[in-house]
Amino acid sequence: MAKRIGIFTYHFSENFGALMQAYGTRQWLIQQGHEAEFVNYHPRYVEEGGDFAGLLDPSRFRSNLKIAYLKLSRLQRKYLGNRQQAELFAAFHRDVLGVTGPRLETKEEVEAFLTSPEGRFDMLITGSDQIWNPSDQKGLDPVYFLAFRPEVKARRVTYAPSFGRATLAAAYNEDVKTYISTVDGLSVREQSGVSILRSITGREAMCVPDPAILLGDFSSLVERAEPVRDGHVFCYALRSGDGIREVTEEVSRAVGAPIVSPYNVHRRWREIGETVYPSPAGWVSLINNSEFSVTNSFHGTVLSILLQKPFLVVGLPGVKGGLNERAKDLLQKLELTDRFVEAGDVATARRRIGEPIDWAKTSERLQAMQKTGRDFLNMQLEHIS
Repeated sequence: MAKRIGIFTYHFSENFGALMQAYGTRQWLIQQGHEAEFVNYHPRYVEEGGDFAGLLDPSRFRSNLKIAYLKLSRLQRKYLGNRQQAELFAAFHRDVLGVTGPRLETKEEVEAFLTSPEGRFDMLITGSDQIWNPSDQKGLDPVYFLAFRPEVKARRVTYAPSFGRATLAAAYNEDVKTYISTVDGLSVREQSGVSILRSITGREAMCVPDPAILLGDFSSLVERAEPVRDGHVFCYALRSGDGIREVTEEVSRAVGAPIVSPYNVHRRWREIGETVYPSPAGWVSLINNSEFSVTNSFHGTVLSILLQKPFLVVGLPGVKGGLNERAKDLLQKLELTDRFVEAGDVATARRRIGEPIDWAKTSERLQAMQKTGRDFLNMQLEHIS
């Protein structure tokens, strides 16, 4: 019997990877015959900063600095960003993800919706993406743990959320214990998340693949994409251009193809190759049409693998290095760790460029991961009375 399922994730983001995982979850559930929709929770602290607090409190300096940065970034996107691409993202949210309903900004608004006739679901799913990565300005958000009052009757399931790091500061232990206590079906995306939850709560979480891998097939997005170029080196850099620039330029020389980089609203570095402004579907198509893919992004890695493109993952340098955990975990599971190179390691990259990838074996491992994720969700659905 078809179930009505509400999804909590970063479905509102102007980040290509966030939208791919959101699309993956909903699309897979729809393919199984269920009614799946996003609960339009869009807190202001995510991407917009939120509210300043304790301006004279030295302990709040870091969080207020992050809030100021996000507010300035939002203004920059609004007045200096590419308006046409912003419209393409809005169209994807509306027409592909099917996002409807008023924006909900607080836990109280979410609970009011979930206890109203319109908000009654058979199951709530939270995940994937780094929704459990504590932010400087908010910490951990109980909404993304489905830590609602008992009047919210739906089964509560976490699907592949990520802490975005290998360890979690002890200051968050009590929050995690409290928030996790209301979850019925528990899973995470990385093995490090399994360890974090076991050490804090004593509960065993299932390690499941990212929703993009769960779905596996992105051909429908390629088909609906606007025309994009082909025969290029695809470079998708997030958080830093350090190290990935040198590797991408080496790949470009080796394969004899120009570099194309999709616009990143948070970029603070000189462009790498030619900047283009695709829709989210066009972003997938650019990977699909490339000769080679170079990225420091987790979802850039996932889509390169799903579309079977020659690729390299370049590690984030310095203090950002902890964020490499997600890609390293995936590559280890697929036995593709040789596709990871450290930032700026051109010598290793040069050796790896021409080395073939055994896509048949990689596909077998992907299918095993997909089965784990699909079995987990099917088991959760079977528990609904």
